[in-house]
Amino acid sequence: MTAASLEPIETASRDELAALQLERLCSALTRAYERVPFYREAFDRAGAHPRDVRELGDLARFPFLEKRHFREQYPFGLFAVPREQTVRLHASSGTTGKPTIVGYTQGDIDTWSNLMARSIRAAGGAPGDIVHVSYGYGLFTGGLGAHYGAERLGCTVIPMSGGQTEKQVQLITDLRPRIIMVTPSYMLAIAEEMARQGLDPRSCSLEIGIFGAEPWSDQMRAQIESMLDIDAVDIYGLSEIMGPGVAVECLETKDGLTLWEDHFYPEIIDPETGAVLPEGSFGELVLTTLTKEALPAIRYRTRDLTRLLPGTARTMRRLQRITGRSDDMLIVRGVNVFPSQIEELIVRDARLAPHYQIHLTRSGALDEVALHVETRAGVGESDYADCARSLAAAIKSYAGVTMQVEVVGPGLIPRSQGKAVRVVDQRKRA
Repeated sequence: MTAASLEPIETASRDELAALQLERLCSALTRAYERVPFYREAFDRAGAHPRDVRELGDLARFPFLEKRHFREQYPFGLFAVPREQTVRLHASSGTTGKPTIVGYTQGDIDTWSNLMARSIRAAGGAPGDIVHVSYGYGLFTGGLGAHYGAERLGCTVIPMSGGQTEKQVQLITDLRPRIIMVTPSYMLAIAEEMARQGLDPRSCSLEIGIFGAEPWSDQMRAQIESMLDIDAVDIYGLSEIMGPGVAVECLETKDGLTLWEDHFYPEIIDPETGAVLPEGSFGELVLTTLTKEALPAIRYRTRDLTRLLPGTARTMRRLQRITGRSDDMLIVRGVNVFPSQIEELIVRDARLAPHYQIHLTRSGALDEVALHVETRAGVGESDYADCARSLAAAIKSYAGVTMQVEVVGPGLIPRSQGKAVRVVDQRKRA
């Protein structure tokens, strides 16, 4: 890809980008303050007013937006436009029974489509490519976000959605898409189905996989690339901010996700204190939308853990691969454990497949953890005990937690047709 094929903002200087960010930030803060009572009250309580912003660092004086606020303001309390001016509503499900509702004006849909087109292009896509979309359609933002972006780029879209794995394989075989957009865990399920049908996944037409919607490790990337002979590229987004296309890995570097900073301003905070951390520090990602019309998000706590890195393929900064979420961290007998840490250890053992579930139970006052993990085809049952011992020892050494490991045969861990269910929490709540 040449510099001439990029949008000018992708190669603008940091000073030019910062000037645009400040202009858009002041506009976004003013819009939120004037049009959303929730923000007006929150800003006033914090003693922060949009007119006092002189530099990007002044944003730290404003309060955070959290997921609970979406539920407290359900359904349209955070909207900055009358509901009649929205053209689409999406939602993410939650544990409280109330979903998180997000709305889009036509301008928002156009911005989202453009950013998704930019993301697919950065991942190696080009006009004329056939793109197979296996993200779920409907209220989840993944399917329609990918769909509109691929069409905006000039691609031919196969709107497959999730599920019907046999049909997924049939359409990939018959229609020969170059790109697939799907969760990494479901990509593995599709590859397994290819093999079950006697097809070589490495011989299929796919050249690029754009994977998101769940954390995945570099080890899983290597496994997917080897299994399918493709380039596996990470994409990031969340419905509260826009949907997929907030950040993406560039094909030429694959060294972290380029954040589209002309539309989203990032901060990294200490998840415990909320303090903004110095550049390059590891912590929780906070995002502010700079151009959203229907639902501006000011300092939204994503709960995703990462760090900001200097730009490489683009001027804009990169996000280090998301390692987990602060609210997904498991605390087991005082030890902090992320599912992504367990996954890294699983894929290091060539005998084990990257299909697993962590089961949490409670015996009296103590938490018990059991890890169920599959072997690869061809591994004999006589090796199961050694696999379990080796993995349990690696987990104890690496994560510092004792975990009962149960190794099962291929295909016995439940498969997801969307986001993988990695943790099954069966602990009784008081």
